[in-house]
Amino acid sequence: MSSPLLARVQGAGPTGALAALALSSVGWDVELEDPLPPAKLLERSRAYALSHSSRLLLQRLGLWNELAPDLTPFRSLQLCDLELGERVPIDCTDLGTAARRVPASDAVGWILQHRQLMELLQERLQAAPGIRLLLGGTARGPEPAAQADLIVAADGCRSPSRTALGIGSWRLPYRQACLSVQVRLRGSAPDQAWELFRAQGPFAVLPLGGDHVQLVWSAPAGRLRALEGLDPAAFLDSLAGVLPEALQVDALLDAPRAFPVALELAHRFHRGNTVLVGETLHRCHPVGGQGLNLCWRDVGELRVQAERVARGRLAVASIGRAYGRRRWGDVLLTLLATDLMVRLFSNRQPLPLGLRRLVLALLRRVAPLRRLSLKAMSLGPCQLFGRWSK
Repeated sequence: MSSPLLARVQGAGPTGALAALALSSVGWDVELEDPLPPAKLLERSRAYALSHSSRLLLQRLGLWNELAPDLTPFRSLQLCDLELGERVPIDCTDLGTAARRVPASDAVGWILQHRQLMELLQERLQAAPGIRLLLGGTARGPEPAAQADLIVAADGCRSPSRTALGIGSWRLPYRQACLSVQVRLRGSAPDQAWELFRAQGPFAVLPLGGDHVQLVWSAPAGRLRALEGLDPAAFLDSLAGVLPEALQVDALLDAPRAFPVALELAHRFHRGNTVLVGETLHRCHPVGGQGLNLCWRDVGELRVQAERVARGRLAVASIGRAYGRRRWGDVLLTLLATDLMVRLFSNRQPLPLGLRRLVLALLRRVAPLRRLSLKAMSLGPCQLFGRWSK
């Protein structure tokens, strides 16, 4: 009888934890490593926008129904260009068949808090018999570490794993940064999300249930660092000056946190028996909420190739090449699309303004174009040309 396949996942954040569960689900033994203890991995005040590609993966892993009580669906998305005064409403009727016959009563997407996601992932990891957790400096024990058939580098954009492999990256920092904060808001329906385009950068409003929302504010880095240090009353005054009049902030729910943003892509998708996933492989601007969904599409493809190995349909030494061939198109197109959106919608130059007016008019008037755009956002741009991998 052949020995079980062993994968070592480096990094136990949302992407690494999900990768460990995905590999375990197709019969691999998994070691999950992270220098942070479980409690520290929960401590992040932010929310994620989940698309239908993430829904499909979570359903395959048996996690979707358990997460459902903590999900806040948004059934409409308002694209608003505040410079032009133009608005394009997108709702569930624009899904069409983009997400495999999604019923009209379903959602365009869902918002999920970091802590609620990580609590479920950690619970599943602890219960999985084939997963060994090495978190917070947990010792391996006296026995020597087994040779892993596959190493998954999921330890973030400053990845020590990637550095140790000698894999560099192309990096384009934006002059903008992003500021994340949760507030109480009036003027928006509980199931409505907003993407506001301003000359200083996009501004997302993500519903968290009731009148609670997460704001993701893009602006020049120096301005956001100054805002981060303001007292609550002064911060609310500044916030009121950039939101549309219809949206009124009542109170802060946490401390504003600014962070840099960049477009980044590793020079290689794999080296030897190590594959790069998530932000170890790529980073994009948070416009359109593509970041985590792109990371989890990496996990979905890794699971497909790992299952082929487990069934004897692919040599274990070939998993990195197969993964890279299948992922490069989605990754590259998503990075290019988000970068184009930021550059097109973050200025007041006459030519981009005219092009924006044309794009928004076409989206508003041409339903098939809205459906194609939503399909690309929901399942990834490669799904405009092919089927979602099972």
